[in-house]
Amino acid sequence: MDAERRYEEVADDLVARGLAERAKMFGMPSLKARGKAIGGFYNGDMVFKLTDATSRAAALALDGAHLFEPMAGRPMKEWVQVPAAHADEWPRLAEEAAVITPPSG
Repeated sequence: MDAERRYEEVADDLVARGLAERAKMFGMPSLKARGKAIGGFYNGDMVFKLTDATSRAAALALDGAHLFEPMAGRPMKEWVQVPAAHADEWPRLAEEAAVITPPSG
């Protein structure tokens, strides 16, 4: 399956279940939960904000996954970029990001 199409399926599912809404971040298609960015589609991969250290470590253990770095030399410490090769993991990671992200305040 095409990576962008898979992202759209994941996004549609979260939106339909009321866990997220569509947004833009860094010019990329993104998702927000309770007013906070939780994920997006970047260069054929999906990125996730995983504030839980255990969830983040598990995502980083996936082959090819790494901290999201939209600007060279400035990785975002809670954000993990997961390659399309692991698109089967995207729904689970997206739900974790939506559920564990603290509300805005």
